[in-house]
Amino acid sequence: MDSNSNIRTYPDIGKHAFGKKGKLIVSIFMYIELYLVATGFLILEGDNLQKLFPNMEFEVGQGLTIGGKRGFIILVSLIVLPTVWLDNLSLLSYVSASGVLASGITLGSIIWTGAFEGIGFQQKGTLVNWDGMLTAISLYAFCYCAHPVFPTLYTSMKKKHQFSNVLVVCFILCTITYASTAIFGYLMFGPQIQSLVTLSLPASKISSKVAIYTTLVNPITKYALMVTPIVNAIKTRFPCCYNPGFLTIFIGTNLLISTVFVALAIPFFGSLMSLVGALLSITASVILPCLCYLKISGIYRRFNGQLVGICLIIIVGVCLVIFGTYASVLDIIGNL
Repeated sequence: MDSNSNIRTYPDIGKHAFGKKGKLIVSIFMYIELYLVATGFLILEGDNLQKLFPNMEFEVGQGLTIGGKRGFIILVSLIVLPTVWLDNLSLLSYVSASGVLASGITLGSIIWTGAFEGIGFQQKGTLVNWDGMLTAISLYAFCYCAHPVFPTLYTSMKKKHQFSNVLVVCFILCTITYASTAIFGYLMFGPQIQSLVTLSLPASKISSKVAIYTTLVNPITKYALMVTPIVNAIKTRFPCCYNPGFLTIFIGTNLLISTVFVALAIPFFGSLMSLVGALLSITASVILPCLCYLKISGIYRRFNGQLVGICLIIIVGVCLVIFGTYASVLDIIGNL
């Protein structure tokens, strides 16, 4: 971005490095990732609501009954629907910023449940499970896949020289939260822990309900923020003479409906997020930035230690994409 002041977004970096084809490739990976993350939000909501109301069923018409999880996915989509009609999401952006606080509350509730609700931290298991290693790496890659929003974050900062410090603090806080959740969750439930730790918590406990309800709030507030870049990208393909308000409602509604169908067809949160992490997150957050940097900086023209290091990162990233995607697809097929 320092090499060209016109760069404002992640696709702009792809265009600056490789022209229109570069922008197209970056955009495809970025938008598909956002689409599947939004789909994962619906699956997450369905899983947690089914945990709270396990015997709930929805009757639609005469003789047609929808099971709890699928019914909850559809119900949440109806709640989310008005948010995707909004052009100005500034209010939702402030609400979604509460995600940091929500993560802290969720982690605190999990630890409280283990320490004071009779569960304890005595579970043991295999130190290293090689069969699940690719899935684990893919999931962790998904947790660190915020790179597509870094250009927007950088341009919005008043003190851009503090950008590196901001990243360091953010990644440290994320790592502490992720590692704590993983360690305490495994010590509480062992190998039997489910893909969402909230699904393993005893629903009758107050602390468990706090964790589950807190987890439910975030996707509802963040869904629109995830799909808005996709809606805006689609809107640019239509002539300007169209009514922009109607276009937003039409595209947003159909986009939501499509994510509902995907969530109903592949209702496996862990497997889907593992696929997103392996195929999209590693590509968007590791491989493409390295390729763009090589091209823009011109380092590829001369052989040195930095070139070797970046090439090794790209090779490792490609291997993780191939094998991680393969393992995630097999996991999804096995669940189906």
